[in-house]
Amino acid sequence: MLSDKDASRLLTIAREAITNLMNKAPYQPEPREEKALNERSGCFVTIKQNNQLRGCIGSFQSEHPLYREVAKMAIAAASKDPRFHPMEENELDNFSLEISVLSPLEKLDDIEQIEVGVHGLYIEKNFSRGVLLPQVATEHGWDQTTFLQQTCLKAGLPKDTWQSADAEIYIFSAQIIREKNIK
Repeated sequence: MLSDKDASRLLTIAREAITNLMNKAPYQPEPREEKALNERSGCFVTIKQNNQLRGCIGSFQSEHPLYREVAKMAIAAASKDPRFHPMEENELDNFSLEISVLSPLEKLDDIEQIEVGVHGLYIEKNFSRGVLLPQVATEHGWDQTTFLQQTCLKAGLPKDTWQSADAEIYIFSAQIIREKNIK
C-alpha cells in the first residue's frame, strides 16, 4: 500500500507529465528516494473529463520504477488511447486523474474467486485480450457475470467467451488513487 504522501506524489507526476506533453516539453520525473515509488509494478492511468473517460492506458509489468511508469502511462493515456483523439492544450484546465497501482496477475481457477469491486479482470483467447479495472464493475453496478461478459466484449470477443475452455482469465487487485478535486 502506498502512503497518502506517495499517492499524492504519483498524481503530481502524472499531471506534470501530461502538462509537459501539451506544452511540448520533454518530461523525466526526478528520481525518488521513497521505496514504494521505486518498486516495479504495473499501473494504469485514467484521465476523465466531466466524469467521463477521456483516456486510459496501462501495463501489468514494468521495467521501470513505479514513478517513471506512471509518467509514461500518463503520457500514453493523454496521447495514445486509440478510442480518443490526443489531448490538446485547451483541455489542461478540465481533467482529473486516477492511478491504479496493480498487483500481479493471478490465473483464475474458479469464477467464484472473483470479488466484484476488489478484483479486475484480464481475459485472453487466441490473439484477443481485454482488461477491466476493479473500479469499472462498481461504477457500472455490474454483477460477476456482467463483469465477465463486459471484459470479453472489451477484448473484441463474444460476451460468453469467458465460459470457453480455451479462454484464460486472470484476476488482479489495485490500489486506486484519485485526485481529490474530481472535475
